[in-house]
Amino acid sequence: MQVLKFGGTSVGSTKAIEQVCNIVAQYKRKGNMAIVVSAMSGITDKLIQCGQLAGQCQEQYKSVLQEIEIKHLDTIRALFPITVQSSLLSEVKKQLNQLEALCDGIFQVGELSRRCQDKIMSFGELLSSWMVAEKLKQMGLNAAWKDSRDLIATDAQFGHALVDFDTTDHQVTAFFQHQPASFVVLPGFIASNSDKDTTTLGRGGSDYTAAIIAAAMDASVLEIWTDVSGMMTADPRLVPQAIAIPRISYEEAMELSHFGAKVIYPPTIQPVMNRRIPIWIKNTFAPDDYGTLIQDNGEKPFPVTGISGIQKIALLTLEGSGMVGIPGFSKRLFDALLREKVNVILITQSSSEHSITVGILENDMLSAKAAVDSEFVQEIHDKRIEPLIVEKDLCIVAVVGDNMKNHHGMSGKLFGALGRNAINVRAIAQGSTEKNISAVINKADVKKALNVIHEAFFESETKQVNVFVAGTGNVGGKLLEQLQLQQEYLLRELGLQVRIIALGNSRKMRFSESGITLSTWKEELEAGHEMDQELFARHILDMNLRNSVFVDNTASDAVAGMYSNFLQHGISVVTCNKIACSSQYAEYKKLKDLARKFNASFLFETNVGAGLPVINTLNDLVRSGDKVQTIEAVLSGSLNFVFNNFVNGANFRQVVKAAQDEGYTEPDPRIDLSGKDVMRKILILARESGAVLEMEDIDNLSFLPSECLNAKDVPAFYEQLDVHAAHFQALLKASADKGERLKFVARYHNGRASVGLQSVSPQHPFYQLEGKDNIVLFTTSRYSAQPLIVKGAGAGADVTASGIFADIIRTVR
Repeated sequence: MQVLKFGGTSVGSTKAIEQVCNIVAQYKRKGNMAIVVSAMSGITDKLIQCGQLAGQCQEQYKSVLQEIEIKHLDTIRALFPITVQSSLLSEVKKQLNQLEALCDGIFQVGELSRRCQDKIMSFGELLSSWMVAEKLKQMGLNAAWKDSRDLIATDAQFGHALVDFDTTDHQVTAFFQHQPASFVVLPGFIASNSDKDTTTLGRGGSDYTAAIIAAAMDASVLEIWTDVSGMMTADPRLVPQAIAIPRISYEEAMELSHFGAKVIYPPTIQPVMNRRIPIWIKNTFAPDDYGTLIQDNGEKPFPVTGISGIQKIALLTLEGSGMVGIPGFSKRLFDALLREKVNVILITQSSSEHSITVGILENDMLSAKAAVDSEFVQEIHDKRIEPLIVEKDLCIVAVVGDNMKNHHGMSGKLFGALGRNAINVRAIAQGSTEKNISAVINKADVKKALNVIHEAFFESETKQVNVFVAGTGNVGGKLLEQLQLQQEYLLRELGLQVRIIALGNSRKMRFSESGITLSTWKEELEAGHEMDQELFARHILDMNLRNSVFVDNTASDAVAGMYSNFLQHGISVVTCNKIACSSQYAEYKKLKDLARKFNASFLFETNVGAGLPVINTLNDLVRSGDKVQTIEAVLSGSLNFVFNNFVNGANFRQVVKAAQDEGYTEPDPRIDLSGKDVMRKILILARESGAVLEMEDIDNLSFLPSECLNAKDVPAFYEQLDVHAAHFQALLKASADKGERLKFVARYHNGRASVGLQSVSPQHPFYQLEGKDNIVLFTTSRYSAQPLIVKGAGAGADVTASGIFADIIRTVR
């Protein structure tokens, strides 16, 4: 014998019921079959609503009854030929008249008992199963309908009755032994007590009905047909990368279903597990899919089988020094919860016996607190223990797998993945069988946590990186272009799926959780919302995605001010904006500390030398124990371009104007010529080498006359360059007379830093520096005789974007 169970979505419409009947028809040569059917999807909720409205004396219950009637009558009309509809419609109306009379009585009394609620809820399964049976008959199959209340016996605990298995097994076997029909259709979810009152087995109880019958008849298999192709490694609504689990053990399935996997009702597994009857979960709407087979353990490709979670959890903590070494506290705690029928989901206790923590559903926390505080009122009064501590807005995530016990490092992998994404763990529980590791976290982190854990255990070949980009100008545009070109390479060679989740510039912002298409990013951004920096930052935090990276391509104070908030939420920051790292030392130190504390990266390689590996080289020296003695550098591509072109016969004003026209300087060239940008860069290098320096500690040996610096605007500045042409020519002549060249040099030595124009000899490494290149000389304890030199293009959108690109990859590798 085989038992098939079809869920609510499987019979939720005329088309779905026809599909169910076609599936059943394929079994006609496979022996006798029991077919258990749920109520049509949504009907049970409407029946509950009906009873509640009637019990509250609200006449709206009549309109809900009408909706239920229309749904079933319309299904009959669509499902059957018109020639046979009359008697079928009459039977449905007869059932619905009984339901209406029951609700009318409740309305008159103004009270809804649990007994009446069970009776009301039974109509959903009674009607749907009867319709399926009639459809099978109409198709010419040898089918019959049987009321499950005649077979399954329970106690009188309405709403969630306990099964009397001895009586039930006897009644089930006696019925099927003398049943001539090949296909027996039964309503799930419902049963009856010794007084023949209708009882229910709990929401999801249709699975349980099928398991009870399968166990009683020692069926060859129990098939549960639903709207998904088996159990998944995680909830696909929260984890899009979840994959189907082809095989799973009874114990693993019980763990996953207990921790929120909705595919199967938790009590279902026990009756069939005792008889070693396989459970096969199949998809009604994709019947050719393999699904999931639940049976004795077999070989699995992963140590972890699946990940699940329970939301709306509260933690109760009983603690106090008066508990240490005193027996009975745990018993009294659980007895108090038992009296209030509070189910305990998770238990953890400190080895010092100073505290015990349990996890329960949030709905039970008020009654639980009142019961426990009442139980320990004397101890609380005597200050031997504290009043019960209650924490809410939590959830449990659980990692389940029979094979975890055979693999080292499972717990470390789990908690490492959570920690790297700034997900705080409030409590931990692990059974001695090592089949389950559970962690309590904030409910706001549940989606992120499930994705992080799934990536750690099931996506070892691919890692998703979620990038939020501020600034889409020259550098930002080049970065997006480079990311588009390298997408396939990153996925193929590095296993990185880089997704641009948000773009923002001074005018617009655009978010897409599935990722912005890089080939059309300009159009998508233009179609976005007006830029609101506060909203932009808040939405990044609210999305709470794993492996998040914020990229700042701007020169904005306001954007730099967002960094600390991102870092303390575990979001890495990559920036070419020098403002944060060259601000007050305390702010720079705070950002570095936050990155370390919250396991986030704070990377700013492009602050100095664009794409050149200047900061990374310096970091490697310092981390390996080398001591920096001197840093000498030409750090401004703009100034290097100016002085490489300011040669004999050149006019300084014309050279500066040419540099501006070429885009090598800012729109106001004084920003470059003043040396402030170079001061920021040498300050950052000094700090990265370990110095505690402020901007005002750096000597700026300016070569510009004050009249040039203080000109009222750019045209006036150029006029002053002409006025002081002799000054610049004198600087040039003094250098040329010695056979030297002018370079704007930054220097750090023995805790002191300076920037200024210098004349360098042909023997100096700076002498041959051409174009807009940068060069940095590190003289250290290890590189004392010959400095370590980093040299190359130090300006330009392409090279800056490539440096940012490299930092993005570095955050996740």
